[in-house]
Amino acid sequence: MNILVTGANGQLGNEIRIVSRNSTDHYIFTDVNQVEGVETTYLDITDREAVRKMVVENHISAIINCAAFTNVDAAETNEALAEKLNADAPENLAIAMAEVGGLLFQISTDYVFGGDPYSVPYRENQPGNPTGVYAWTKLHGEQKIMASGCQYVIIRTAWMYSEFGKNFCKTMLNLTATKPQLKVVFDQVGTPTYALDLAKAIMVILEDYKKEPVNYSKSGIYHFSNEGVCSWYDFTKMIAEYSGQTDCDVQPCHSNEFPSPVTRPSFSVLDKTKIKDTFGIQIPYWTDSLKTCIKNLKE
Repeated sequence: MNILVTGANGQLGNEIRIVSRNSTDHYIFTDVNQVEGVETTYLDITDREAVRKMVVENHISAIINCAAFTNVDAAETNEALAEKLNADAPENLAIAMAEVGGLLFQISTDYVFGGDPYSVPYRENQPGNPTGVYAWTKLHGEQKIMASGCQYVIIRTAWMYSEFGKNFCKTMLNLTATKPQLKVVFDQVGTPTYALDLAKAIMVILEDYKKEPVNYSKSGIYHFSNEGVCSWYDFTKMIAEYSGQTDCDVQPCHSNEFPSPVTRPSFSVLDKTKIKDTFGIQIPYWTDSLKTCIKNLKE
């Protein structure tokens, strides 16, 4: 099977590179950003005809879309660009897959639920209620994929981190190593997602798809993050502890001490029952995965 990976030089894309090394499938890793020493094919997924050409010429059976506009605050002043990357581009990928009968993996976000005062984990069938441009454009992306007629697996995830790129874990590793004191919000809770764990889950679903590549019965929306619940404060405390950086005094604070143009979800826990039951995926507890990531970063 020939598989196209978009946004291949980001967090999840790099983890897909790692988990696919021993695969018998042929992967084509694409991005608009080139990284020295990393084999990457240029593809602008906002160009529908370029996407179609890539899919047809390379006999692509599945696309894993790891590309997105993810800067939540910047999206508020770049709505057109966020819509183009988070909604129009996934629609281009979906149309290309619909035309060849392939499968599209789309990575979405817990932020689609941001405006709802829930206190129990979100299930896939709950209606979205976004609070900002980023969340709205990601929801639009989901809707356009579903309307395209393609086979799709939309995976909503949250609080992603990895050894690659910019992310909360790497930022806090730096800050707890260089600052005597740090304030981190404790009134926003959710679950971190180690991108490597998500990449492994995608591989499991891909193998399942190969058994039923026509009219895939498990097309749909799924939720994935690591197991457990924590606040950003708890997350930071564990990052500091596991990295041995205990000299920094990490203190809890309220969200309003860090003004933002976007109201972020105060409760952002995803229910993973569906993805576990459907594909038999075992999901690690968030602290176990965090330890693994920090160990890898140190090495």
